[in-house]
Amino acid sequence: MLCTILLICDLHWPRVQSRRRVAPKRRSVPTHERIRSLLQRYGIALFAVAAAFVFTLLLQGFFPYPFLFLFFGAVMASAWFGGTGPGLFAVLLSIVVVDYFFVPPFRSFSISASAGAYFAAFVACALAASWVSSSKKKSEVALKQGLDQLEVRVSERTAELMKTQAELAHLSQVLSMGELTASIAHEINQPLTAVVTHGHACIEWLSANPPNLEKTRQTVERIIQDGTRAGAVLSRIRALFKKEAPAKHWFDMNDVIHELTVFLRDEATRHRISIRTDLVPGLAKVKADRIQLQQVVLNLMMNGMDAVAETTERPRELLISAREKDSELIVRIEDSGMGLDAETVEKIFNPFFTTKPHGFGMGLSISRSIIESHGGHLWAVPRPSGGAVFQFTLPIRPKESDA
Repeated sequence: MLCTILLICDLHWPRVQSRRRVAPKRRSVPTHERIRSLLQRYGIALFAVAAAFVFTLLLQGFFPYPFLFLFFGAVMASAWFGGTGPGLFAVLLSIVVVDYFFVPPFRSFSISASAGAYFAAFVACALAASWVSSSKKKSEVALKQGLDQLEVRVSERTAELMKTQAELAHLSQVLSMGELTASIAHEINQPLTAVVTHGHACIEWLSANPPNLEKTRQTVERIIQDGTRAGAVLSRIRALFKKEAPAKHWFDMNDVIHELTVFLRDEATRHRISIRTDLVPGLAKVKADRIQLQQVVLNLMMNGMDAVAETTERPRELLISAREKDSELIVRIEDSGMGLDAETVEKIFNPFFTTKPHGFGMGLSISRSIIESHGGHLWAVPRPSGGAVFQFTLPIRPKESDA
């Protein structure tokens, strides 16, 4: 009767468990397969107790007291391989067999007073062995299930991480494209603006009575120079995409500064800005990309003029100087503008950081990259008398090897 109760409880136990907690989706097991599994597990318990009984009978003659330790092993094996139900079933079978065959009076289910304590200890130990074995098995199964779930979660998180990395890579490409677009727009904006300005000036010279052909010719030459410079900038960008080495040649930095001073003279006059130069004759030549360095100096001079145009407290002036020091060429662009604070000095070379209302925030970042690609360094400091100083260094060619 007790055996039947254990079978029924074990058969209905998964249904009770499913009501208590929401288990993950699993394949429904047919009733006949579940009954067959139960019979197999209870068959293990029956076989284990039968084997313990046979070996105990064989060993009984060698011990003064009943040798019952094999039944503990049968109970533990039943609980381990079959679960709680088969473990208790093995305990029940062991109690019946031990009571009938090994506890006096033999071949009887009654228990003598002298063997009562011994039999009670056996029952308690058998129950404890069944509980320990089944608990250990449950813990191991729970640990395995936990590890399997952890592995599934790790796989899911890995897939999510890879998806996130792909999205970040796409975002990085988009940001890089935006940065490149801003860079191109910044680089060609200045020469194209100059072309338009000179075009309007050319129309004014031709509209004069009589037309000023000499001024017109000079203006057209400047248009050609600016158009050529814009084309050279685009050529440098195309070379960058093709991973071509920059076109570096030996040239005199004084010539570049002088050309840009003449180029910006009309703009400076329009804003009442005085441009002064302090150039040492016979400076050592530098080997670099002339177009790129021309863009750097032009950008620094334009920034200085923008800063000076906003000031009303000091004379509007811009000073460009070039010196040699310790095998380096130092170019300084000083302005008397609003100046720089400590926080701005730290951020001013970061991409997209700008102090201008309509600026891109790319000019100084690009300029620093160009200077560093030529082995130099570009930095900014406040001007003691008010304003800012931007200066960069470049490696120079020794004078004795000039050609």
